[in-house]
Amino acid sequence: MILIETKGLSHEEWLRFRQKGIGGSDAGAVCGLNRYKSAVDVWADKTWDSPIEIPDSEAMRIGRDMEDYVARRFTEATGKKVRRRNAIFQDQEHPFMLANVDRMVVGENALLECKTTSPYNADQWKDGKCPESYEIQCHHYMSVTGAEKVYLACLIMGREFVIVEIERNDALIDDLRKIETDFWNKYVLTKEMPPPDGSKAAGDAIQQMYPSSVDMTVEIVGFEDRLNRYDEISALIDSLTRERDEIKQQIQVEMKTAEIAYIGPRKVTWKNTKPRETIDSKKLKAEMPDIYRRYLKVGAPSRRFVISKKQEE
Repeated sequence: MILIETKGLSHEEWLRFRQKGIGGSDAGAVCGLNRYKSAVDVWADKTWDSPIEIPDSEAMRIGRDMEDYVARRFTEATGKKVRRRNAIFQDQEHPFMLANVDRMVVGENALLECKTTSPYNADQWKDGKCPESYEIQCHHYMSVTGAEKVYLACLIMGREFVIVEIERNDALIDDLRKIETDFWNKYVLTKEMPPPDGSKAAGDAIQQMYPSSVDMTVEIVGFEDRLNRYDEISALIDSLTRERDEIKQQIQVEMKTAEIAYIGPRKVTWKNTKPRETIDSKKLKAEMPDIYRRYLKVGAPSRRFVISKKQEE
């Protein structure tokens, strides 16, 4: 099934249609296998009124710009022709499962997914392997489109070009459908947030759901061990931060006034920055109160999270 033809569709409209279901890049996050995206990110994107647009990074820009090149390299390497299909596909049995595929392989019931990555990630593509989130993405696409295979072509920038063939695994697809169905029904349709996972999305969602406090006290049971672990982690962070800063200071002493240093294959820079310009708000308020009030901006109230010992009654 085709949900919508995307040729001529604006970016804002595309984001709106993406909100209607779980896409291929969402699937790995829902399964907990995407290190860049969490299940809460997916939940927020599908349930919040305005679609969430992820800020464009250089890696994302390179990936888009190099998609055509990767597709051409695939054709050169395999002799297989590919074509675009400008549409968002929709699973017949599970209409919340969507797919926006890169290319379709001519003459085969197969798809092509085009990827780029840094040389630092080359180990993830050794011996016919690929990142788990990409394998899940491919099986999600096979579920939606009925394809029997996905060719995963990846340009490891400045190093090599690899092709991984992912054959359809119906048992895996059945499991994936169950996981995505459970996520959609339990969290998206009810708008109930998945369990917090430490992601920024989870923090943002909690702040949005509970933006202000009221004068009341609650007793939370069964969190003593969690709170003790919180203390242990905080102490560990303090210790590791000090150790990290010590190493940084040792390198700075070795660099002295140099701006650049090389340590094995790594490059270290320590350069002058432009001086920061600030307004002495206290002095401005005292000497020019009218001007101070005219340009004063008051931000939204926020809640501060503090842990302390309970005072005895």
